[in-house]
Amino acid sequence: MATSVRAATGDGTAPPDPSPPPPPSPPAPSRWRGRLYRWDLKATPYAFVSPFFLCFAAFGLFPLIYTGWLSLHRVELGGEAQWRGLDNYTALWGSDFFWNALANTFTIGVISTVPQLLMALGLAHLLNYKLRGRGFFRVAVLAPYATSIAAATLVFAQLFNSDYGLINTVLGWVGFDPVDWESSKWPAQIAISVIVIWRWTGYNALIYLAAMQAVPQDLYEAASLDGASRFRQFISVTIPSIRPTILFTIVVSTIGATQLFGEPMLYGGSLGVSGGSGNQFQTLSLLMYEKGWITGALGQASAIAWVMLLILLLIGAARLLVARLNKESA
Repeated sequence: MATSVRAATGDGTAPPDPSPPPPPSPPAPSRWRGRLYRWDLKATPYAFVSPFFLCFAAFGLFPLIYTGWLSLHRVELGGEAQWRGLDNYTALWGSDFFWNALANTFTIGVISTVPQLLMALGLAHLLNYKLRGRGFFRVAVLAPYATSIAAATLVFAQLFNSDYGLINTVLGWVGFDPVDWESSKWPAQIAISVIVIWRWTGYNALIYLAAMQAVPQDLYEAASLDGASRFRQFISVTIPSIRPTILFTIVVSTIGATQLFGEPMLYGGSLGVSGGSGNQFQTLSLLMYEKGWITGALGQASAIAWVMLLILLLIGAARLLVARLNKESA
């Protein structure tokens, strides 16, 4: 005979169930809301990075492709484009002006880059010590970089003036003849290189200083215990530790020297576009500007631009090769 397990209350009724009723299940999301959620999850990252790619496509990729198209045509200001194939490139190959500009770009780049990076290394090494007023000196070395190119070049053009410049005055005091800093090839290139060195040495010094401060102090302490002087520590510890940074500054400075435009143009005054009276300091950028906007040969100017791009790509490839060799040797 079956019996009931529920205990009866005093009045004979069953006690209430202590467990609460289950909550009502939420309504199933609609199909379009789920689809909208998936789209938001996948598309939001692309929406955040899309402004960069849109700007790059509008101001980087399109001008690059359009310049390459112009380099294969004969284009003059106000005229129609005429297909010429590789004629603009072959014309550059046989142009003395192009080889002169390429040689000037190389020599000015070497004269300005090598002393600049060596001075930046030494300056960063000094700033790495605990000097009094170290913060002031770090800001002071960056002041030339913040100075306008036009203002700095005009000041140095007055200093290197052949007639009344301070440089020739000082040279006369010590017994040297005045130097023609404008019309002579090597003096003009040295003067332009001095402007570049003055402007970029502090910038590179701060880059080296940031890399030096990341070098572990244990290496310096171990070298000091072995009897190494500060100069030996700089040669044997600091430079090998910041080698990737040095390679980076070499590549960036070389790219900047290849694109040098403002300093020689402003230094030459009315003859700045042609690089002086005898093209003695005309760079590739100045030649490209002269061909495009003075002569009006946009096709030849575009060909020069693509040759500069090829040079920069070769520099980047050399940098990757050197970095790979350093990684393998390490």
